[in-house]
Amino acid sequence: MNLIEELRWRGMLHDFMPGTEEQLASGMTTGYIGFDPTASSLHIGNLATIMLLVHLQRAGHKPVALVGGATGMIGDPSGKSAERNLLDENTLLANQAGIRKQLEKFLDFNSGENSAEIVNNYDWFKEFSFLGFLREVGKHLTVNYMMAKDSVKKRISADEEGDRAEGLSFTEFSYQLIQGYDFYHLYKHNNVRLQMGASDQWGNITTGTELIRRIDGGKAFALVGKLVTKSDGTKFGKSEGGNVWLDPAFTSPYKFYQFWLNLSDEEAEKLIKVYTLLPKEEIESLTEEHKQAPHLRVLQKALAKDVTIRVHSEEDYMAAVDASEILFGKGDLETLKGLREDILLSVFEGVPQIEVSRQNYETAATVSDLLSEVTGGQIFESKGEAKRMIKNGGVSINRQKVSGTEDQVNFELLQQKYLVVQKGKKNYFLVSVN
Repeated sequence: MNLIEELRWRGMLHDFMPGTEEQLASGMTTGYIGFDPTASSLHIGNLATIMLLVHLQRAGHKPVALVGGATGMIGDPSGKSAERNLLDENTLLANQAGIRKQLEKFLDFNSGENSAEIVNNYDWFKEFSFLGFLREVGKHLTVNYMMAKDSVKKRISADEEGDRAEGLSFTEFSYQLIQGYDFYHLYKHNNVRLQMGASDQWGNITTGTELIRRIDGGKAFALVGKLVTKSDGTKFGKSEGGNVWLDPAFTSPYKFYQFWLNLSDEEAEKLIKVYTLLPKEEIESLTEEHKQAPHLRVLQKALAKDVTIRVHSEEDYMAAVDASEILFGKGDLETLKGLREDILLSVFEGVPQIEVSRQNYETAATVSDLLSEVTGGQIFESKGEAKRMIKNGGVSINRQKVSGTEDQVNFELLQQKYLVVQKGKKNYFLVSVN
């Protein structure tokens, strides 16, 4: 597989330095991408960058993932309008461990010569004194060269013009020099000849190639992918609730699956090439099938399935599909019983949730009492109202129609504590019995 051609047809290629294609064609090339441990999980914006490493390895080259224990203490100014809060060392260590675990899901660390590696730049910066860094690294690049970088110019010009930016501290200004030294160190000690990243990293990456040229007289290369954006031009990877994380503790598999399922047709057609490894012929076939019947959302479903399985598991994907059916009225009691508690809560996160003591639940005289008085009038304000809707066939509990207004309260509690009450076609309530 030719890496450049693969990235180009997938719409992932933004730019690369002259000579990069020749370097890749000359034999196995070691390339790296850096990840800042600003959180204990990566998000789907990062996943687009991870896919660059995945394709590098699939093309027969060696991927290196750098988890920036040192650079994470400073903060990259690229694409940001304000200085970020700096994290303490213990938090960074915990974040690094979380990111390492996620990277191991996508890269092959046991494939022989081109096995993936993970490195941490704190390992070579922890003994580097400030004066030593200035003498050995800082003297090789001029301030004019560093000021010319877009990430620096935008922050400084915005500050001068009174925009929202808060200027640029020396700490963040030095970031490109430190990232540049990462490239030099890996070039010298790990035979790395290529650095990749998103397009907003071009300035930092080329600082590294320049350092390698000036310090060692060496030749290194840069390749950047397109920054993935939504159809409105904003940065991709966020939902209304914030980042879409790869860690299920932050974004449940159900929400993760739903995010991809709810993409627009335009976004799905573009992103199925970026986030999946499906071959060109299959993607073209899916795209054509989708155009014939857009309402079936063939592209969104194929994308959501592929990414959910690779980020989480096939079991999580199946559970997310089952959970998705619930709100569309297609699931039954067995479907509900099969949902894990975290997924059940995720599905019904946006519906009214009502807590009932176990004593009050067990002593409720009838289902009409339960749905009115026992639940504090939050489902039905009165027992009479509950009875009328039950008689009209408008009430279900755990996907089973309630037929008798005087029925006993003997429902099977989901996860030994929950009832899903449906009032009419669209009104859901989650009753928690504690």
